Amino acid sequence: MHLRLLLMKYNKVLGIDIGGSGVKGAPVNTDDGLMLESRYRIPTPSPATPQNVAPLIAEMVKHFKWEGPIGCGFPGVVQNGVAKTAANVDDSWINTDVNKLFKKATGLPVTVINDADAAGLAEMKFGAGMDAKGVVLLCTVGTGIGTVLFVNGRLVPNTEFGHIELMGMDAEKYAADAARKAEDLTWEDWAQRFDQYLVTLEKLVNPDLIIVGGGASKKGERFLPLLTVKARVVPAELLNNAGLVGAALAANYTHKQDGKGKKKKKGKKSREGAF
Repeated sequence: MHLRLLLMKYNKVLGIDIGGSGVKGAPVNTDDGLMLESRYRIPTPSPATPQNVAPLIAEMVKHFKWEGPIGCGFPGVVQNGVAKTAANVDDSWINTDVNKLFKKATGLPVTVINDADAAGLAEMKFGAGMDAKGVVLLCTVGTGIGTVLFVNGRLVPNTEFGHIELMGMDAEKYAADAARKAEDLTWEDWAQRFDQYLVTLEKLVNPDLIIVGGGASKKGERFLPLLTVKARVVPAELLNNAGLVGAALAANYTHKQDGKGKKKKKGKKSREGAF
């Protein structure tokens, strides 16, 4: 597709969220954060290798008959489109250029971002973080724990606080929603673990606001009132769709900047900061 035509459509982006149990996608209007079609979900394959997951991204494109840009949330640290870690997917992702892999699979421009960072972008623009000042911490709780940090509205990417040590183990192994299910914990017992995790993070980053998202956030009334952290804690408003909406926002930003790069004179620099 011609770049000019692509940029005309930048406010409509296919957002995809790769998770440990499912790959979810939907076209998103990045002006208001609303999905333009019903979400489509494909179970995450086992093993979740690059070779097994890339065809699912192509299947998403085919399902929605998509021809524009794609934003994709990935469960791991992503630097310049390259996966540096891999959480809840196969370790063979590490050092894979995910942007190039998915672009080859779909024939379309792809922007890959850490999945928790994507959820955070969506919540800050359209959800519980709108107009929030100071330090905002978002935790996505599901198969694992993803974290996102914003300082005065600016994203600090790839924080990965879900992997701090807690009780002698990786924190998400102890306090993620998957641990609650695997150990058949009551919501009250699990809330104590999650509270212990948040209290530890509070000592490290002193957030003014904590937003809890991910799959567990759909049951927020079962555990949020039991938390003892000093910061205000609120449930995410976009719930399980935040990741794909935020991925679409990231792709939207990328293609806006690409368009400016084509138009601006040599030596001129954009004054806009990332996200």
